[in-house]
Amino acid sequence: MEDKGFELVAHEKPWHYEEDGLKVTRGSAWTGPGCHIGCGVLLYTDENDKLVKVEGDPENPFNEGRLCPRCLALPECTNHDDRLKYPLKRAREDRGKNTWERISWDEAFDTIATKFIDIREEFGPERVAFYQGTGRDIAAWITRLAWSYGSPNYLFGMSGMSCYLPRVAGCFATTGAFWLGDYSQQFAQRYDDPRWKLPEVIMLWGNNPIVSNSDGLYGHWIVDCMKMGSKIITVDPRRTWLSSKAEHFCQLRPGTDAALAMGMLNVIMNEDIYDHDFVDRWCYGFDELKERVAEFTPEKVEEITWVPAEEIIGAARAFANAENAIMQWGLAIDTTKEALPACQAISALFEITGNIDNPGGMIAPPSILYYAGGWGNELLDPEIAKKRIGLDKYALLNFGFQVASTDEMIKTFETGKPYEMKAAWLQTTNFLACTAPDTERTMAAWQKLDFIVVTDLFMTPTAMALADIVLPACTYPERDGLRVGDGVQRGEVINKVTQIGECKSDMEINLELGKRLNPDAWPWADVDEMFSFILEDAGVGMNFHELQENAPAYIPFEYRKYEKGLLRADGQPGFDTPSGRIELWSNFYNNAGLDPLPYFEEPTPGPTATPELLEEYPLVLTTGARNFTLFHSENRQVPHLRAVHPDPIVQMNPATAVRFGLEDKDWVWVENARGRCKRRLEITPIVNEMTVSTDHGWWYPEADPENLFDVRDLNVNNLFQYIPGKAGFGCNYKTLLCKVYKIEEGE
Repeated sequence: MEDKGFELVAHEKPWHYEEDGLKVTRGSAWTGPGCHIGCGVLLYTDENDKLVKVEGDPENPFNEGRLCPRCLALPECTNHDDRLKYPLKRAREDRGKNTWERISWDEAFDTIATKFIDIREEFGPERVAFYQGTGRDIAAWITRLAWSYGSPNYLFGMSGMSCYLPRVAGCFATTGAFWLGDYSQQFAQRYDDPRWKLPEVIMLWGNNPIVSNSDGLYGHWIVDCMKMGSKIITVDPRRTWLSSKAEHFCQLRPGTDAALAMGMLNVIMNEDIYDHDFVDRWCYGFDELKERVAEFTPEKVEEITWVPAEEIIGAARAFANAENAIMQWGLAIDTTKEALPACQAISALFEITGNIDNPGGMIAPPSILYYAGGWGNELLDPEIAKKRIGLDKYALLNFGFQVASTDEMIKTFETGKPYEMKAAWLQTTNFLACTAPDTERTMAAWQKLDFIVVTDLFMTPTAMALADIVLPACTYPERDGLRVGDGVQRGEVINKVTQIGECKSDMEINLELGKRLNPDAWPWADVDEMFSFILEDAGVGMNFHELQENAPAYIPFEYRKYEKGLLRADGQPGFDTPSGRIELWSNFYNNAGLDPLPYFEEPTPGPTATPELLEEYPLVLTTGARNFTLFHSENRQVPHLRAVHPDPIVQMNPATAVRFGLEDKDWVWVENARGRCKRRLEITPIVNEMTVSTDHGWWYPEADPENLFDVRDLNVNNLFQYIPGKAGFGCNYKTLLCKVYKIEEGE
């Protein structure tokens, strides 16, 4: 085994051993089901290789033996009677009917390959769309499948690609890299590594990390840091447990994040408490940014955001005056319509204070395979690449971002322009229940396709409504896997310990289909060989089986890479941007015909933009609140997890409930001019009197499949439209106007 500088963890026990009559296998947790941060786990199986217990691995530095309820309840999911266990097919005219026929994998693969190849030869490969959602480590494999087939149309089922990509796109457009908080996760010794420093301040912006662990963050690191002395600032429409511990809590109006960030920038710049040396040496466009934020005084921002001016000033000073600070931001930034300027304003806070690539600040961690960029783009014909849906509408998609536009694709389904789509491959996505706005419009548009394949763990509303073939995917204890991307700083493996039915892993499915569609692009005999190729290409110095024995293996890491020429292809100091600096005024945006500076745009509809609607729809609705046991639309079948959160809820302030004559646990409709959804009322002071908050991704697996598991009544996305931001990124999932009223008996 060649030494490539990867740091290994000294394990007292091997990766596979026996204990109390059970086999124990060390590995990493990655979906399906339900999460994507890669905690170290111990999987316990009996003499029949049935998964019977899951515990945290105390020898894994990532989570140090701690686990959430989703991992602890994993045996209930993996062994569930309702799992998809075999490939299924039905006639196209039977979409929506529970008329499935079991078929073999060979028939499934041969049918799909024949359909896709026929479409490619008769119409062109661009006529097949490849969709993914969040969760399972699929981005690298599905992009290779799409691009090796020849299609440029790889995309997400979410308007404005409003999950992760806006922040990634925004960071790359202004700094050439994506930035995460430094909690020592890149070091095997973690908090004891002498290179790391405790962050003095952690600002939690649109992220509740105790419940929602995004971008490779394990949420309890926040608590670890608090115990060691870190101070907390929270920005959230709801009062969370962490905000109750915060030095400053900015309870903002949903959708006004950009205004709040610009108000804080105004304070930091005008009070001259930014990092002069860092700005002078490494930032571009400071004066222009200062001029842009000049009108966003704390008093004006209070009117916009509902955050008191003194709280804005206090939070800005605390962040800027800290020796080092982390901006822990979440998906709430992505799910606003003008997500890119919001991201630009928020990231400017850690940029002008010098919290870039510094110990206990914001870091750009290395990855074995950076999955946000996909894998295998060189396989795509450059002429076919020009046919990607959305390139003509959104110039930013021409600047290195490889996704197609979800919003323009829906129009393409409906109109057949610029060309008629014929088929789709759906993997790790249940968008009818989870992400797609305007459920009825979405279903009608998708029904126009001739052929649709869905790969999933369970039968979902999306599969039941749309699929012609359904393929059964593995949960992670049923497969081998390589942990890549998503802020990963280490080589981890997922280890197979059990088998349910004929389920196959997502990557094995893609490999087997890829061999039929373009064998030259998929030369590996099996997934282990494919994983070993990736590890070799990344210079890990271990094949897959060697990594199984030694994982986790930590990638070499350095701070202040911009000073050493490690962020640029030419090896020069600086950042991978046109100016070589962090671009507070973005050449990238300017060249794409976008505003080069951050700005705030009032959410529409909203209490300020459309006051005439307030009489009928007096409340601001924010959606997507996370909880401990569910992950987007997953885990509704798992008894212990569903028992904790049996129904969709909408949270309302006690004074608001009195105003509308509602009581705790009432069944209510949440409604706007576009539609409504059914919710159980939870009365709580954590939201203010003008705001209500609801969770998302709801369907009832126990309900009638041919009624699509009640998704039409339960889906909050009934209230949304496909309206992305100016750049094509972002959509207002987090802010609408609504009314809430009691459901009458019999409804």
